[in-house]
Amino acid sequence: MTKDEFYMGKALEEAKSAAAKGEVPIGAVIIYKKKTVAHAHNLRETMPSATAHAELLAIEEACRVLGRWRLTGCTLYVTAEPCPMCAGAIVNSRLDRVVYGCADTKGGGCRSLFTIADDERLNHRAAVTAGVRETECAALLKNFFKQKRLADTQKQGPE
Repeated sequence: MTKDEFYMGKALEEAKSAAAKGEVPIGAVIIYKKKTVAHAHNLRETMPSATAHAELLAIEEACRVLGRWRLTGCTLYVTAEPCPMCAGAIVNSRLDRVVYGCADTKGGGCRSLFTIADDERLNHRAAVTAGVRETECAALLKNFFKQKRLADTQKQGPE
């Protein structure tokens, strides 16, 4: 198992915690000098907050733990491709690298729709690695939404 696969496993654990709370199962961890300095999962429904994405919550925690807003030397591992908002936060927090599991073809900010995290026009760029443990990450999301649709159908009852 590679280092990236190992840390993506930690992000997958966070994603499973999100699913257990009824949240979209996306998890994130931030690593600095081979140590986890932050871990988070989506909490948009729980908080409720439109900005309670796993990536943003992990970035906020890493800033608190490290006592600085510049997260140079850090790598963010996240189970799904960050959205444009989170990709902007990756740039603004000066993360060195972002590693994600599965693509988000409808809202991705790092490869699928936009390339914000490593756009040469910006003042900072994070290296992007995509597709780490992609099948597991995608399956977690797919199964979550399948179960959610099934539950919604059962609530409605027969027509």
